[in-house]
Amino acid sequence: MANNVLGEPLQPCSMEPLTGWYRDGCCNTDASDQGRHVVCIRATPAFLAYSKGCGNDLSTPNPAFQFPGVQAGDQWCLCAARWVEALQRGVAPPVVLEATHESTLELIPLEMLQQHAIEQ
Repeated sequence: MANNVLGEPLQPCSMEPLTGWYRDGCCNTDASDQGRHVVCIRATPAFLAYSKGCGNDLSTPNPAFQFPGVQAGDQWCLCAARWVEALQRGVAPPVVLEATHESTLELIPLEMLQQHAIEQ
């Protein structure tokens, strides 16, 4: 069982929409997850617009992949590098620490995540 960035058992991020590298609702990862989908975020309109502008349209449903689309307020397992990019652009979405995988700390300091954390 994986831990979160607080050193506790990893909590689910979202079952609706179903998220995660494994589509199990958690921000679990493995060596094949090159994007490192490990940061549990709560989507904001500004972040969704930014992501779409970068070529990763999370808000548009794609029925062929059973993807309902992410809307503002939804939680989602985001690539750690994309969260850092969004932070640098001033549109980083809030983070759910309890559902953010411990491997995130290899790329993002806990203090930075805590500054953008929301209460579960």
